[in-house]
Amino acid sequence: MGRGKIAIRRIENPTNRQVTFSKRRNGLLKKAKELSVLCDAEVGLMVFSSTGKLYDYASTSMKSVIERYNKLKEEHLMLMNPASEVKARELESKNGLTRLAQTIAKLDILCIIAT
Repeated sequence: MGRGKIAIRRIENPTNRQVTFSKRRNGLLKKAKELSVLCDAEVGLMVFSSTGKLYDYASTSMKSVIERYNKLKEEHLMLMNPASEVKARELESKNGLTRLAQTIAKLDILCIIAT
């Protein structure tokens, strides 16, 4: 016979809430580790307690997981909004032209000084 269902709502008693948090946090961290080992998945998990304490797990390094997430998120946003990719390329072109103009100006100054 299994356990009864519980209502998913905030636990009012602070002691019970903390005990439940600790048990569920440990279970969640264990599942994250199992997922990374069994499926060779790159896993990053961060949990903040109500007091602000950080609990984390990363199968490789948290920094690499976050960098990979951010990179894929940016690529996904560009795919979803092609106009943003065009704007990004325009911005790169403008920055390149600005650097080129600055270089030409410096060369002009050097030519004037040399003569």
